[in-house]
Amino acid sequence: MSFLDQIDKDRVPRHIAVIMDGNGRWAKKQGLDRTFGHKEGIAAVRRAIEAASEARVPYLTLYTFSTENWNRPKEEVEALMSLMVQAVSKETPDLVKNNIRVKVIGDIGRLPSETKKALDFCLEETSASTGSTIILALSYSSKWELTQAMKNIAMDVKAGKIDVEQINENLISSYLSTKGIPDPDILIRTGGELRVSNFLLWQIAYSELYFTNELWPEFNQESLYKAIVDYQLRERRFGKTSEQVSDK
Repeated sequence: MSFLDQIDKDRVPRHIAVIMDGNGRWAKKQGLDRTFGHKEGIAAVRRAIEAASEARVPYLTLYTFSTENWNRPKEEVEALMSLMVQAVSKETPDLVKNNIRVKVIGDIGRLPSETKKALDFCLEETSASTGSTIILALSYSSKWELTQAMKNIAMDVKAGKIDVEQINENLISSYLSTKGIPDPDILIRTGGELRVSNFLLWQIAYSELYFTNELWPEFNQESLYKAIVDYQLRERRFGKTSEQVSDK
């Protein structure tokens, strides 16, 4: 039986965030160059998007490239960017066909022009889609995002657009890249590492954490369904007691 059949369709997470870890280690295990791991990682992205759509998950955020990843060897970064252009160009027609919208968060100005051009085309082509929304975190880190938000809030205070006393959690959230998107209900990390790696730190304050030893190229539809089933078995209390939650 598929894990999909075990999912309670009335309690599907609104938003799943994924740290896709293990491409390089997967390639090393196969005796291949790291670039081959990234190619297989793209296939895993396709499977995750298909699974999220099948399970009717409204939002799926994929940690595609962090600001720290710019520090990797130049050849690997260039190969990643080239693969990204190829993947986005190839997948855009299917995304449109399947009514999937794409959004991007991160320091996009650092991306090469060809990468940005392919992304802009994808964003425009899928903008009218009303199904699942896929959010690509590109050249992204939470500390970068929070720094930008604080700068923008400070400028608006200085300009008299907002008062210091108006600054609260909701206002801060409205200055983040994820404005208008619900916080993740569950954060999945592949590759066996037990850390969140500067990803959506504000947004995952109350997210359920799910770690798997599967390397990202090994992650498939059943892997995502299994994570959703595990999530649905948990009790989310948000600081309350079990009794308070069960009394709802």
